[in-house]
Amino acid sequence: MSENQNLLAEQRRALILDEVRRRGGVRVNELTRRLGVSDMTVRRDLDALARQGVLEKVHGGAVPVVEASTHEPGFEAKSGLEPTAKEEIARAAAELVAPGSAIALSGGTTTFALAHRLVDVADLTVVTNSVRVADVFHAAQRAPGARQAAPVVLTGGVRTPSDSLVGPVADQAIAALHFDTLFLGVHGISAQAGLSTPNLAEAETNRRLVHSARRVVVVADHTKWGVVGLSSFAALERVDTLVTDAGLPDEARAEIAEHVRVIVAGEPDGD
Repeated sequence: MSENQNLLAEQRRALILDEVRRRGGVRVNELTRRLGVSDMTVRRDLDALARQGVLEKVHGGAVPVVEASTHEPGFEAKSGLEPTAKEEIARAAAELVAPGSAIALSGGTTTFALAHRLVDVADLTVVTNSVRVADVFHAAQRAPGARQAAPVVLTGGVRTPSDSLVGPVADQAIAALHFDTLFLGVHGISAQAGLSTPNLAEAETNRRLVHSARRVVVVADHTKWGVVGLSSFAALERVDTLVTDAGLPDEARAEIAEHVRVIVAGEPDGD
């Protein structure tokens, strides 16, 4: 952990969260020394992270929140987590989209950020099971003076807490389609469990999305690494590219790179 006093609050909190998860807990006095900030600053950071539900404050420090593998936060709750990382990932992922291609965007806050960067790409066709993603393209079509936006195929289905559409209706629609690239948000990613989600129906719909794609690009910030949901729906080997942020530890990058091309947003792509 860096002792740079000029770290932005968001960067500092990301470092604190990584340390809590890596070590299973930290003390306030350790964080003040390592970050080079005041005791009061660290306590404010812990308060903010506790409000987000990503750690639990205890006397003198903080410990990780142990979530059930079936816990699925809502879209609004997830929107407040790692916003800068999601924007950086969206910017890098958008560079992988070729004009004239057919793409799919799964549900999730990172794919939602990506959708905003794709509204001006020429001649796209977009398949999605995300109400939020579909709304981005529909709003672009209605904007004054807007040129023809990408046609959107919204799958239909049962709505989840993350505003994804899942279930037999969605699965049947996806099974009849084929797209060049799938941009997939995930609840969790690990070497052992692969890609996973706490929602069984969403797992099956994601499985269909992966099956219908020629190329699979996972867009996931560093906090998703090591998280395992109730149901796995794809092995790491099925993923072509992971677009992530600089918060992903070097050892995790090396482990993932054994299976998948890794693009770290904001860093040169060494591929």
